[in-house]
Amino acid sequence: MLKFILKRVGYMFLTLWIIATITFMLMHTVPGSPLASLGRKLPAATVANYNAKYGFDKPVFTQYKLFIKHIVMQGSLGESIFYPGRTVEKIIKDGLPISARVGLQAVAFGFILGVILGIIAAFKRGRWPDYLVMFIALLGISVPSFVYASILQYFFTVRWQIFPTSGWGHGLNLISYSFLPSLALSFAPIATYARYMRNNCLDVINQDYILTAKAKGVSQLALTWKHIIRNAILPSITILGPEIAVILTGSFVIENIFALPGLGNSFISAVTNKDYTMIMGLTIFVAFLYIVSLLVVDILYSLIDPRIRITGEKR
Repeated sequence: MLKFILKRVGYMFLTLWIIATITFMLMHTVPGSPLASLGRKLPAATVANYNAKYGFDKPVFTQYKLFIKHIVMQGSLGESIFYPGRTVEKIIKDGLPISARVGLQAVAFGFILGVILGIIAAFKRGRWPDYLVMFIALLGISVPSFVYASILQYFFTVRWQIFPTSGWGHGLNLISYSFLPSLALSFAPIATYARYMRNNCLDVINQDYILTAKAKGVSQLALTWKHIIRNAILPSITILGPEIAVILTGSFVIENIFALPGLGNSFISAVTNKDYTMIMGLTIFVAFLYIVSLLVVDILYSLIDPRIRITGEKR
């Protein structure tokens, strides 16, 4: 286990270096200067000082070496160009709790409801519950999350005034402010997990060891929980980790609709303003979360099903 984790951590740093390099090169192929929007408001001498501060007056390869050295030696992702004095770490620290609350609630809703609906559809195959679940899954996949967000916002905030329209609160108010964004984000995970769980349950039900367990007189409850659900849920665990990482940082449109001050809002602002350091820092951070989620999924696999050998060892 330890050897496997160390190996994956090594691959993680290699992948992060590749992503940082590609992102850096892509940023420097974008036409225009990252100081263009500031240059219209500042004197030429001040713009020159900014170029010297951020190293834009140096060759691209020298900028790249300084960028990597800054990350490795100082452990810093840099300072925002558009918001001088604010580091990328500070912006992530401020926005991550908001995005994390909304994203994790959405994944929790999606996973729990999706798994339950998938199990119901599998055990009621060919009946109306199965068709209803598949219809819900079809809507969840085909309709974008911002459509659900607009519908929920119209009914629950404009017409019925149950939840606040936009913004972010504190304390117990966080539940009312985060519920609708999380619910809008959860429709796609519900559809995904429902389809996965239904197909996996049907596949497990037709296995020979299920027939053997029935022949031995195993109770229906034990058969369903220990043999069917426990084996069928493994593929759903596979996509759970990456799903958390993606929703955690990828709910850009939803955060915009509900005016949430999360990472999505910061990323959109960085792209709009050509904030190079912010874009590169947030991209590296998202990649880090995604890679770590894959490692956690592999470890969870071994805990849920001890038959899986993640180290390749033989007994």
